[in-house]
Amino acid sequence: MKRDCGSLILHTAFIMAFQLAVSSAGRRIGFDLLRTTTAAVDIRRGAVGNTSAAVTDHDSHRKLKTINHLPEIKTCRMLWRLFFKGYLNRMHELQLYEKQLYGPLYRVNAGNYKCVSISSADLLEELLRKDEKFPSRGDMTLWTDYRDMRGIGYGPFTEEGEKWYNLRTVLNKRMLHPKDSVQYGDVINQVVTDFIIRIYYLREVSPTGDLVSDLANEFYRFSLEGISTILFETRIGCLEKEIPSETQDFIDSIARMFTYSMPVVVLPKWTRNYLPFWQRYLNGWEGIFKFAAKLIDMKMEAIQKRVDANQEVAGEYLTYLLSNVKMSSKDIYGSIAELLLAGVDTTSNTMMWALYLLSRDPAAQVALYEEVNHIIKDDRVPTAQEVNSMPYLKAVIKEALRMYPVVPMNARIMTENEVVIGGHFFPKKTTFTLMHYAISNDEKVFPEPRKFKPERWLRDGRARPNPFGSIPFGFGVRGCVGRRIAELELYLAVARIIKLFEIRPDPTIGEVQALNRTVLVADRQVNLHFVERQNTPQS
Repeated sequence: MKRDCGSLILHTAFIMAFQLAVSSAGRRIGFDLLRTTTAAVDIRRGAVGNTSAAVTDHDSHRKLKTINHLPEIKTCRMLWRLFFKGYLNRMHELQLYEKQLYGPLYRVNAGNYKCVSISSADLLEELLRKDEKFPSRGDMTLWTDYRDMRGIGYGPFTEEGEKWYNLRTVLNKRMLHPKDSVQYGDVINQVVTDFIIRIYYLREVSPTGDLVSDLANEFYRFSLEGISTILFETRIGCLEKEIPSETQDFIDSIARMFTYSMPVVVLPKWTRNYLPFWQRYLNGWEGIFKFAAKLIDMKMEAIQKRVDANQEVAGEYLTYLLSNVKMSSKDIYGSIAELLLAGVDTTSNTMMWALYLLSRDPAAQVALYEEVNHIIKDDRVPTAQEVNSMPYLKAVIKEALRMYPVVPMNARIMTENEVVIGGHFFPKKTTFTLMHYAISNDEKVFPEPRKFKPERWLRDGRARPNPFGSIPFGFGVRGCVGRRIAELELYLAVARIIKLFEIRPDPTIGEVQALNRTVLVADRQVNLHFVERQNTPQS
């Protein structure tokens, strides 16, 4: 769940799609590269227009610069870098390259794709501190088209304006505040317990007796089971040896929707009647909503039976939404589906990168183990309150998210107001692309940025980095609605895994690099050795 959770993924997918589109809408796309969520930035012709004259800065009594003063990247140069210099799958690294060439503020003008790129923590803070009352992500038609066709309501990522604000007000309750997320600790721990059982099983069937292969896939199953258990208030079987067929269809539908979102964005609408991608994309959404609607309807029937019998209605998140008079069933269908899709990649990718980094840093792993073992005695299951009191555990997760932000690029559109950023005047409807990977790798903010140093986040008297240097869950009113639950899942799972196992790297896979496929994923299958700890010492 991320920067309004899924919105981060959505923005980046649309940006990547248009960068491909400017070359040739009909060019064959490497669909094996696409593990994407969809939709995103309002990329309108002229969204970043020319400013005819400098504007007086009343604070400093000097002339402001305009967008015309910024370095500019045009279509040919962009295509050269993407396709000939090999940055298409490494667009996060392209952020570093372009920042080195142009500085922290520059513009892109490639076909219909026009934006201003921000790649410093100070400029990012300046922009986000000037956020409007209802922050806008822009055009979300790739997701709203299907909803409009089927009469399904919009959720927290597709809704805009005051309607979005009212929806978020309802969704925030029972989820966003720390004391609200704690109530899900027992539910999450049940899923973690089953995941640990699965880890033991995978170790036993491995050639070495302790290897867990394809961690990305395993953590995806864990994350989907966890968020589904919270949202649907029922288990869906992702951690069983044999996944139920309905659940597998649901997983396949998510993959199908993600896979075909990119060609749907890239190709002109007239091709939808001739090429198979649009229908396959719709089929993905059909499977997602079919599964979600069945579980929601079952919960609605159970609630109605209790109401008819004059019994108290008790439950967790879905029960709260269904019992809320401010949300229609149409709103609930749309919101639950979006929360579900947003919640999976954050937890699964972050867990994979965190354990990979710990496996390569024995000292950090020892420090984390000692902290966990000091608080959690014997084989007791930690509570939400206990893991929230583990500063080094939190620092490990925060550092993993800094080094590998789930989605390395996001956007903001200033729809209502003109804005001054970095001494430059920008008119209304300017699209800003937020280069989070470049920002979180800035040596001025994070010395030795490619070193895994959880201690940089500790509150132990040392100078702490600019908080805008890494904001994986966003900022302000449009921050991630599920942040607290995502963090709790990560804390509980990593704490219990480190308590039980020493994580060692698999030397056969070599050094893992990141690929940008909307989210930052590993460039190869990641396997790790989970060596069971013996005679756990007591602190």
